[in-house]
Amino acid sequence: MHLITVKSMSTIVQTAPAARRNEVGPTVWATLGMMPFVVFAALFLVIPTALLLVGAFLDRSGNFTLVNLNELFANPAIVSSFWLSIKISFASALGGAFIGFFVAYAVILGGLPNWMRGAVMTFSGVASNFAGVPLAFAFLATLGRVGLVTMLLRDWLGFNLYSTGFNILSFFGLTLVYLYFQIPLMVLVIAPALDGLKKEWREANAVLGGSDFDYWRRIALPILFPSILGATLLLFANSFGAVATAYALTGSSLPIIPIQLMAQIRGDVLNNPNLGYAIAFGMVIITSLSSGAYIWLRSYSERWVR
Repeated sequence: MHLITVKSMSTIVQTAPAARRNEVGPTVWATLGMMPFVVFAALFLVIPTALLLVGAFLDRSGNFTLVNLNELFANPAIVSSFWLSIKISFASALGGAFIGFFVAYAVILGGLPNWMRGAVMTFSGVASNFAGVPLAFAFLATLGRVGLVTMLLRDWLGFNLYSTGFNILSFFGLTLVYLYFQIPLMVLVIAPALDGLKKEWREANAVLGGSDFDYWRRIALPILFPSILGATLLLFANSFGAVATAYALTGSSLPIIPIQLMAQIRGDVLNNPNLGYAIAFGMVIITSLSSGAYIWLRSYSERWVR
């Protein structure tokens, strides 16, 4: 027995360096494989963020100043633009979360055919990334003053949509446009959480005499709530930074904060790049807080579905 133990220990000692050498290779290759992503993130995320952070504290002559940050709170136009963007983002996030949750529930837990789940998830993946000029043109061609749906309602039903006060170039109109990509994004984000609800929990609830209402009130919704709240925060951040769709749809008639940012950096009248950097810095803080809360809530909710 002693000899066997000595031999075994000798084999382990001899093979340990070889095992360590074999581990070095994959580690090096894995590090090299990450380098393109690190370089891309540094060039298009880290460095631009650092530059706007520095530029927010400089004036046109390159001297240190706090005037730009003070303008974020003292300039009525910038303050109203921030509030307008926050309200639009909040409305589209709530609407997208509410509708998207029930769409995801229908295709995952609602007993619909499996092919419908695949179709909805595929469409959601495409629609959540459909934005900018094409999306703005699609809504103008559909719900504009001479859009297809507007004309059909007027000619076939005698209903003038714009006589009700509706305007696609308004707060409600832009929120409606944002819902086009907010709802699919909610479906994609909340689907894993709905998949994580275990059948055993519903069965245990039924065995103990609980109803479906009890199951959702006492088990499912408390478990899903962090995921739902986190997804809503993600939708808020997603719409808060959207600019191409709003600019193509409304131009400068609806001065949300991303359009104000563009006016300061690229405009002919309101040209103050350093103030634009300060506006971008404020937007980064708001979106970072929202995204950070989403990441924390997601990690918290994942403990229930492991």
